[in-house]
Amino acid sequence: MQNTLSVTEQEYDFPENTTLMSTTDLDSYIIYGNEQFFEVSGYSSEELLGQPHNVVRHPDMPAQVFADMWRTLKGGEPWTGLVKNKRKDGGFYWVRASVNPVVRGGTPIGYLSVRTKPSREEVAQASLLYQKMRQGEMKGFRMHKGLLLRRGVGGFISALKTLPLRWRIRVPLLTLLPITLAAGWYCRESGSSFLIFSLMLAALLALTALWLEIQISRPLERIAKQAIDIATGASLKVDHVDRIDELGLTLRAVGQLGLMFRWLIDDVSGQVMSVRSASHTLAEGNTQLSLLIDETAANVQETAAAMQQITATIAMNVSNTAQADLLSHSASDAASSGGTAMSGVVSTMDEIASSSDKITSIISVIDSIAFQTNILALNAAVEAARAGSEGKGFAVVAGEVRNLAQHSAKSAAEIKLLVQTSTENIRSGIAQVHDAGVIIHDIVHQVDKVTALLAEIRLATSEQGTGLSDINTAVDHLGVIIHKNATYVHEGSVASESMRQQSDLLAQALNVFRQREA
Repeated sequence: MQNTLSVTEQEYDFPENTTLMSTTDLDSYIIYGNEQFFEVSGYSSEELLGQPHNVVRHPDMPAQVFADMWRTLKGGEPWTGLVKNKRKDGGFYWVRASVNPVVRGGTPIGYLSVRTKPSREEVAQASLLYQKMRQGEMKGFRMHKGLLLRRGVGGFISALKTLPLRWRIRVPLLTLLPITLAAGWYCRESGSSFLIFSLMLAALLALTALWLEIQISRPLERIAKQAIDIATGASLKVDHVDRIDELGLTLRAVGQLGLMFRWLIDDVSGQVMSVRSASHTLAEGNTQLSLLIDETAANVQETAAAMQQITATIAMNVSNTAQADLLSHSASDAASSGGTAMSGVVSTMDEIASSSDKITSIISVIDSIAFQTNILALNAAVEAARAGSEGKGFAVVAGEVRNLAQHSAKSAAEIKLLVQTSTENIRSGIAQVHDAGVIIHDIVHQVDKVTALLAEIRLATSEQGTGLSDINTAVDHLGVIIHKNATYVHEGSVASESMRQQSDLLAQALNVFRQREA
């Protein structure tokens, strides 16, 4: 992952008691970091884990500083120095980095870096020094295990920073011998008394004692005090000494332990606080969950009772639907029979209409016969009148025939009128019968649909009854599960309460080590 943002002059300030901690593998890829490290760097843990540590490297840092750090770490010793890191947003922050190799089984497996906030004076000095180093103005100096040393002839000035402890003891003793001999020789040559020699020797011993106190005794006291402060939790501040002999490395190691202890306490305290808060929340949640489960159990019981009532109702509906299905089948059969009968009626009415048409035709024939008979009777009467007395009887018969023909015509006309009226009524009845037939056919079709629908309703109701039976079984099983859950929740409440008490005790224990100096 590359940080594409350009650097800015915006410095990020963080609390003085903040401890930034991270670990890397041998190739300097980040494998762990505490919350404060991610927060101050501006990155999330997902963005930094698995990435090279130089993601946070600021371009203002001289290459000589990191080269010295890696030489020191490769030599198996801790390195301490001020480092300017870059944030994700392009800003920067200063830290005093204490880096230590992580060794397992005599083999290094990674590096542990603990960082604290330096003072403003240290930041100002380091900023000026690093600027000169980048500009090539520090050619007479070199970095060695985090310290700035002189090169060449002026290197003796830095000797006290690198002189081993044994030579810090040997140097004053070796120096004391020639000075003592020179003082004795001077006293002998000048004829001075033994008193002067003794005073000179005492002065030399006092200077030697002061040298040993400054070089050994006082640093040991600082180491002892810092170790006691760390052990008792009185202070987790880390002192720094501008030397890398055995005492300097011991003080670095003690300081590194103090930093690791400080990080551990801060990190564990933060986790304990989170666990403590989570345990309180869990305890409250379990209490609420227990109440909800009790309420749910009551609701499940009510639901079970309601489901039983619904099951009984559906069973009754199944029976009623079956009866309705039988009735619908009966109605369908009756409608079908009515339709068949109506078809017969329509056919009969059609035949009646046809017969009425034939009767009308016959009446027309009768009317025509009566008309012709009337004409013949009239002709017969005329001929009888011509015949005189011989045709008188025939005239009477002709008159009767004429009357009969007229009466027949009148009756035929009346019959025709009645037949026409009956025919019209029959035709109206036929139309109505046809309409009734269509309606009965529709009724039969709709009854068939109702019968089919009732069959589907009966099947669906039966399936609902089966489903509700399964639901009743599931509800009963759910009641058993809820009862078990209630037992588990109660056990969880007891466990969360115990965890809460333990986290409170652990928090109280950690508070002993979380004391800070005013």
